Amino acid sequence: MKRYLSLMVLASFVFAGVAYGHAHVQKSEPANNSTLSELPKNVMLEFNEAVLLTVLTLQKGDTKVQDLGPLPSAAANTVSVPMPVVNAGSYIIKWRAAGDDGHVVSGKVMFTVMPTAGKAQ
Repeated sequence: MKRYLSLMVLASFVFAGVAYGHAHVQKSEPANNSTLSELPKNVMLEFNEAVLLTVLTLQKGDTKVQDLGPLPSAAANTVSVPMPVVNAGSYIIKWRAAGDDGHVVSGKVMFTVMPTAGKAQ
C-alpha cells in the first residue's frame, strides 16, 4: 500500500509538471476581465515561452469573428498587433499557438469597452 501511494504521489508531480510546462499567457493588453475607458493602440499577449501564434481573433457578443493581425511568422514571447477601433460592449480575444514543445495551446482574454472610450490612441 505504501509503495502504491508513493507511486501515485510521484505520478501526480510528473503530470502536474507536464501540464504546467505548456505555454500560457502571463500578461495581456487589454488585461483579462478588464474594463477600458480608453482603447490601447495594440492587442498584446506576453507568453511564458516563445510560441508561434496561429490564430488571433476578436469578437463582440454573437457578432462575426474578426481576424487580428498580421501575425508574426516566427516564434516569440511577446506578440503585438494593431487594435481595431471598436464600440462599447463586451469582447473576447481568442488565440491559438504552438509552443516550443510542439503542443498546441489556446486561450482567451475577455474585456469590456466603456461607452465613453474613444478611438485607439
